[in-house]
Amino acid sequence: MSIVERALPLFARIIVGMGVNTSKQTLFPVEQRAAWIREAFAAHPQVEVITFEGLTVDLCKRVGARFILRGLRNSTDHGYERSIALMNRQLSGVETLFLPSAPEHAHISSTIVRELYTNKADVSALVPMRLLPR
Repeated sequence: MSIVERALPLFARIIVGMGVNTSKQTLFPVEQRAAWIREAFAAHPQVEVITFEGLTVDLCKRVGARFILRGLRNSTDHGYERSIALMNRQLSGVETLFLPSAPEHAHISSTIVRELYTNKADVSALVPMRLLPR
């Protein structure tokens, strides 16, 4: 949420593309997660959520996006994301812009939150609780 909120002044429209990654184990169905993101940004009509399968650059072509915005938590993220960004540019000409995560969010990952939530730990400081099922 922080990355999108910080990017709002930079773009007239932000599409949150939620790719279906078959190699990832998710806790909630993609449509439920998309609904939560839509609700989180309900006050920002310029934020749109789209679920998709396939390559991110194909989604970019479909919606006319010229940029991909990615958040980086650490140097490990940077190395991984840089390789993807270079390939995306080669494939489609789409540029990737990186925003570093806010320091208070640098340690948060979906894997960690999923593990905490599954084990009934308090995740209220990590996710908007109004969006999670009780």
